[in-house]
Amino acid sequence: MDPIMMKILDSSMVSVCREMGITLMQTSYSTIFNEALDFSCAIANTDGDMIACAEFCPAQIGGMPLMAKSIIKEIPLDEIYEGDVLLHNDPYRGGLHTPEHTFFKPIFCEGKLRGFAVSIGHIAEVGGMVPGGFPGEATEIFHEGLRLPPIKIVKRGVMNEDVWKIILANVRTPRYNYGDLRALISAVDLGVAQMTRLYDKYGADVVDQTSKDLMDYSERRMRAEIEKIPDGIYAFEDLVEDDGIEDRQYKIAVEVHKKGSNIIADYTGSSRQAKGPINATLGVTMSATYNAMLHMTDPDIPKNSGCFRPISIIAPPTTVVNVDFPAPEVGGNTETHPRIAGTVIGALAGVIPHLAMAAEGCTHGNFVFGGVHAASKEFFACYDIEVVGWGGRSFADGNDACDSINGNCRVTPVEVFEVRYPWRVKEWVFRQDSGGPGQFRGGVGYTKNLECLNDEIIISQMTDRHKTYPWGLEGGLPGDNGATLFKQGGKGNWKNAVQVYDKASPSKYSNISIKKGDLVSLVMPAGGGYGDPKERSREAVIQDVAEGYVSRKAAKKIYGL
Repeated sequence: MDPIMMKILDSSMVSVCREMGITLMQTSYSTIFNEALDFSCAIANTDGDMIACAEFCPAQIGGMPLMAKSIIKEIPLDEIYEGDVLLHNDPYRGGLHTPEHTFFKPIFCEGKLRGFAVSIGHIAEVGGMVPGGFPGEATEIFHEGLRLPPIKIVKRGVMNEDVWKIILANVRTPRYNYGDLRALISAVDLGVAQMTRLYDKYGADVVDQTSKDLMDYSERRMRAEIEKIPDGIYAFEDLVEDDGIEDRQYKIAVEVHKKGSNIIADYTGSSRQAKGPINATLGVTMSATYNAMLHMTDPDIPKNSGCFRPISIIAPPTTVVNVDFPAPEVGGNTETHPRIAGTVIGALAGVIPHLAMAAEGCTHGNFVFGGVHAASKEFFACYDIEVVGWGGRSFADGNDACDSINGNCRVTPVEVFEVRYPWRVKEWVFRQDSGGPGQFRGGVGYTKNLECLNDEIIISQMTDRHKTYPWGLEGGLPGDNGATLFKQGGKGNWKNAVQVYDKASPSKYSNISIKKGDLVSLVMPAGGGYGDPKERSREAVIQDVAEGYVSRKAAKKIYGL
């Protein structure tokens, strides 16, 4: 192992992945890419192992190895040629959820296949029963949009026109989908070009051996981190409040078995799979477990398949953490993933509290909508990401209004949102007193009020934490939950989807018709607090009051100031 060469190659490959992401962002059509950055880019070897990635979406990073291995299992390596681009979005073939489209382009050097450039992106419109791809009332995978098994969308450098026709005939916004899919292809094109230069510069044998060394190095670093955790079995559980179909809770339960340098996360105690679309695929549960461990270990460990080797997962089929065909699963990657990660963090918080945080808001809001724009007469569809408060930690408050633990995404700026879509943002404000009180308080959520400017907009949503509260740690108190509320015609009291539209759930629903002048309020949950609120410093409380995060009343009642 040459540590200097290893550092040079790791930095170079990570830079390649960052360049791929910048290209994707700048060439895409939809706000989910060019504003929200809901994508990831990576390099994989011919075994399907991830050898490098950039700092994009943790859910996609942790899920990439299983997706890669699934593709090369169905399309043998000897049937992959230079110039091919492979596409895959099937949740039942190692994928995460239907909107997540993964592109692989082979990297050849000296006529031999050496690896793949990979881009993964959340396509905003995928067909199915609702515009925007999040049917909160789906009861089968076929409601969630077009599924694509591993196929070649480009063959030896030539677009596969038949595949393009099938894809674009099944979505509401073919022009935008075409632009976004081409952006994902441009990312892997760049990745192949840049990796080819690295192969030419250092030699194929050096690059391949150093990539293996990198994974071994990451494995040793992760094992060293795990060895610091006391041996034992640690349990924790959390709840998804409902599935959009039935008014009942679903349990995510984990036992973390730690021995030596190995971790086994056993989810056997979790609920049976739901009728509605909150189920997680195996790839989601694996990714969420890796995500939790990466949050509690050294952030400088190179992110590749090597650091996942010491972590094993037991996820029984037909449960909410390993859904069986043909049950729906689109919310598993956004709502259930952070719950799974949170249970692992909660389980280990008792033995490594200095590395754990209280519960975060655990949702991306997933407010999706579409319709025919009154001005352009063109169909539009949008997946609008909202963000939450994070949990307090042993040394700091939780982050205010950040994407959930598996996202790393951004919210779309008001100016872009109002130009692209027929909404007016009436108000967007942090929620005072929403962060869970503690020695270190939870991050606050926000309220975003929208007015419909179109004759009609069809909305759907897949979110959570409207009934359940983000839990605190070490004596910290829960953070506030969220809500989605409506005023028809802009008048009367705010009411939820159950009260106004007779839906089964206030947080998961499909195809609500919003008329011109109607108001929608998106209230996002906050993070739980960490530590006894009475131990919060006087200076921190005074600053919170001055900045509007905490009211004078709460400062007196909760913090005793």
